[in-house]
Amino acid sequence: MKVFIKFDFNRICNKILQEKLDESNLKYRVLGFGEVEFLNVVSEDQLKDFSNSLFPYGVEIVENQKTILVQKIKDLIVEMIFTEDVTVNVKSSVYLADKLNHSYGYLSNLFSEVTYTSIENFIILQKIEYTKQLIISGQLSLTEIAFKLNYSSVAHLSSQFKNTTGITPSAFQRIIKKRREIASQNLN
Repeated sequence: MKVFIKFDFNRICNKILQEKLDESNLKYRVLGFGEVEFLNVVSEDQLKDFSNSLFPYGVEIVENQKTILVQKIKDLIVEMIFTEDVTVNVKSSVYLADKLNHSYGYLSNLFSEVTYTSIENFIILQKIEYTKQLIISGQLSLTEIAFKLNYSSVAHLSSQFKNTTGITPSAFQRIIKKRREIASQNLN
């Protein structure tokens, strides 16, 4: 039997972080997504053990200030795009500048310097990944997906999808449909 699974990456990351923090027996307070304050002095060995426990999940402790800010930008973008909250309907530049208390120009330059890509490109990649998830779930039409992700039209979404993946969203839908048909035939 084959099933399709929807992921809530923020919830998964928070759950892993919570479990590993609890296992570490360190006193802590979660300040925000991806930000933890230890309430007692933490030795190098304890920090190393904690870091090693996160590593298999692709989670790492960031220590460089520029890298920390870039990670906060990425986290906010993911939160902004993947949220079910319809009220997050502001321009990404305004959203990031307000949340991080820096000018968008500074954030944009820093992001490009550290990641060698633009914030806009990162946003497009995240939107396309979310579009794929929404197509796979089959709960929304392309028009609804375009609206949900603040595209001006389905054509705009389709253009970015094709530029990023090499195929149109409709072609992606057909591939998913065909895979499901083949999977169900293999079950019979």
